[in-house]
Amino acid sequence: MSIDEIIQKVLTARIFKDRERLRPDYVPENLPHREREINRLAEILAPAVKGARPSNAFIYGLPGTGKTAVTRYVLRKIDSYSKNYAPSVGLRFAYINCRNENTNYRVLFTLCCCLDEKVPFTGLSTAELFRRFVRTLNTQRMLFFVVLDEVDFLVKVSGDDVLYKLTRINPELHEARLSIIGITNDLNFVEYLDPRVKSSLGEEELVFRPYTTEELADILLQRARTAFNEGVLEESVIPLCASLAAREHGDARRALDLLRVAAEIAEREGSPRVLEEHVRRAYGEIEKDRAVEIVKSMPLHTKLVVAAVYLLRNKKCEATTGEIYDAYKSLCRKLMMDELTQRRISDILNELDMLGVVNAKVTSKGRYGRTKVVRLAISEKALIDGLKSDVRLSSFLSCEILG
Repeated sequence: MSIDEIIQKVLTARIFKDRERLRPDYVPENLPHREREINRLAEILAPAVKGARPSNAFIYGLPGTGKTAVTRYVLRKIDSYSKNYAPSVGLRFAYINCRNENTNYRVLFTLCCCLDEKVPFTGLSTAELFRRFVRTLNTQRMLFFVVLDEVDFLVKVSGDDVLYKLTRINPELHEARLSIIGITNDLNFVEYLDPRVKSSLGEEELVFRPYTTEELADILLQRARTAFNEGVLEESVIPLCASLAAREHGDARRALDLLRVAAEIAEREGSPRVLEEHVRRAYGEIEKDRAVEIVKSMPLHTKLVVAAVYLLRNKKCEATTGEIYDAYKSLCRKLMMDELTQRRISDILNELDMLGVVNAKVTSKGRYGRTKVVRLAISEKALIDGLKSDVRLSSFLSCEILG
């Protein structure tokens, strides 16, 4: 098939009305089954409507439970009202995904850019970058909201220094005020924080529960009404997407991706309708890509833990946490890095188990007590493709893992 035929097929397809409505970053006018969370966050942030600084807020929840969508939705409403009730105090927003901006320098660089302060992408100390950020913020009368999404990635890679500075910034400001909203998928995240940061950052806390299968179906049905032309979805498509996504801890983002990719497969094939078989094929494609992306996005020490599990897999089907920790320490020594504590490695294994990268289960050893055994849960190819993207590991591990 030629490129002209491919483009012509898309131009003549009649499945999508507006595929952007299925993107995870699209925030609709109505967020079903998150009314309680919307109202709670609105109660916390409502003082901003009159120009007052609200408390810092921290939001916990598994992936795809609506944390980012609810935050964007409430801030959009706050911004709309503030234009009428406090026009002299401008509201500004900085949304930072810490999975991508995972160093103190990059976070401060992004904040400076949001205030139109020109700073070099590299070359300054973080102290100087922070000083310039404060100086610029001090020249404006505003309430500045800083949303740190997936903030656990920042802390695990670079520590909590920038969080400490941001939570202590308001006494240094004259007219401006700064409020922080932290969002994380890691329910144990606060354990990594300095107690001083913990008390200031988490002034108000919200926990988002996972969606049920029925709730996911409602969300998909709402999006489908505006995303697709009428009658293009087979009746079983939305229930199947919801059911498959509910296995992943009630992940709405997963459900939306599944429905969109299934429709794109149908469109590429020239099918007039999206069928159940398209959903099942989309599920296979997303599973494959998801495992690679998860490994790519891991912090370095988490990658080393996965590498240790894989190396032990060549000797035995499953390994204990003690064996994994010894293999991990060996990798750290070869890379001339300081290793994390065994307790932290145990926490990482629990996180990997939650993500589906490994399977961890506690087994009885009789009179020797109970121990946790771990095995790899993703394909070798996905692991290798994910690790290859890290220049720190690709050359070093090539002889041991990547081949």
